[in-house]
Amino acid sequence: MRNLSLDNITEAASSSFAGLTDPRRRHLVQTLVVALHNYAKDVQLTHDEWRDALAFLHRTAAMTHDSRSEFSLLSDVMGLSSLVDLLGSAPGATPGSVLGPFHTAGSPWRDNPVNLIGSNAGHPVVLRGQVCSVDGQPLPGATLDYWQNAANGLYWQIDPSQPSDNLRCRLKVDTEGCFEMATVRPVPYQIPTDGPVWTDLVQPAGRSSWRAAHAHVIVAAPGCRSLVTEIFDAEDPYLDNDAVFGVREALIGEFKPTTDASLCQRLGLGGDTCLVMQLDLRLAALPAAD
Repeated sequence: MRNLSLDNITEAASSSFAGLTDPRRRHLVQTLVVALHNYAKDVQLTHDEWRDALAFLHRTAAMTHDSRSEFSLLSDVMGLSSLVDLLGSAPGATPGSVLGPFHTAGSPWRDNPVNLIGSNAGHPVVLRGQVCSVDGQPLPGATLDYWQNAANGLYWQIDPSQPSDNLRCRLKVDTEGCFEMATVRPVPYQIPTDGPVWTDLVQPAGRSSWRAAHAHVIVAAPGCRSLVTEIFDAEDPYLDNDAVFGVREALIGEFKPTTDASLCQRLGLGGDTCLVMQLDLRLAALPAAD
């Protein structure tokens, strides 16, 4: 097209992707083009602002590598990750929450029950629960991919003193869909403040850098939609001001004292008392094939 103008450039750019053969991908790309063009028109985007935005994306890419995604953090602080989680949450299932920038594939498989404490400082706690369908039927084929921060607030990717398998694992539930793990109580921490997401975007807005204390888990089972979610501590002070909009009421649990000596012994904890949080996780079935 030779005679491009403000009146026809959006349609021209969108139509140029009509050759994408996958219908969903074609819809996603063309809709994004229209949205970006409309945004630029609405705010009357200048050349300097456009160049600044591209430079920000270049800096974001430079901070991204196999064990850290600055782009994931960008999505998180914009609330986009949380919005996608909410859009993907099925009625009756445990709601999703943000994946975060510190998930790494390939966590070691551990036996269930598992003790992850090792040499970690912190307050020992037990997380236990059952993976079920939305109607309460146990899912014995379920697996968990679990990770959390250490008592210093850091994940292993940004703390050279921690081994790469620290406080993370994959495990299989038992025949009743149940699991148990001993770990240390997660603590609040700041989102990374050494990259452009913080220095160029969040800090200038005067926003908090703190995440409410939580643990991450990805739950999968045959015939079910996978769940990416977080579990929050009811006593945490940042539940109402989480930096990445991840908190859901249904994901807040309480650590309660128990005198179940057999539980403590089974998980290799000293004494006969411990703090326990019950995590009942419900997965929605995959949609029926047409």
